[in-house]
Amino acid sequence: MLLGGCSAGTLGAPGDALRANATVVRVVDGDTLVADTGGVEERVRLIGIDTPESVDASRPVMCFGDEASRALADLLPGGTPVLLVRDTEPRDRYGRLLAYVYRAADGRFVNLDLVRAGYAAAYPYPPNEHHSAELRRAAAAARAEGAGAWSACPHPFEE
Repeated sequence: MLLGGCSAGTLGAPGDALRANATVVRVVDGDTLVADTGGVEERVRLIGIDTPESVDASRPVMCFGDEASRALADLLPGGTPVLLVRDTEPRDRYGRLLAYVYRAADGRFVNLDLVRAGYAAAYPYPPNEHHSAELRRAAAAARAEGAGAWSACPHPFEE
């Protein structure tokens, strides 16, 4: 069972092990993965972030798209136990499960880590905005520091 609501703020300090409710099967791109949630494979879209496209057959790979995909795969290789935490709306218009993703072994907030490193932009999904302010602050800091795509691409995170 996935945690519902906005309980993400009470998960503990970074470095704390968390109880997993899913296991990563594979990474699709920088902001989407497939997870096994108790015998059901779910396509999971990380809430509150957007990464450059890398798998859309109708358009070319965007600047830093491959790097963002690799960053997520490095953080969450297949077999990694994770805690998926939902916000207000459980699914997007494509039927993907919307979740904040935490690596169970150490409590690492993956959505935030991708933004901090410049692999993702903060991208609010109303009404799923529990971490919006935190993600926006991290994006502003990454941009100011020239982290990741902010220094590698002329107009990162723009299509």
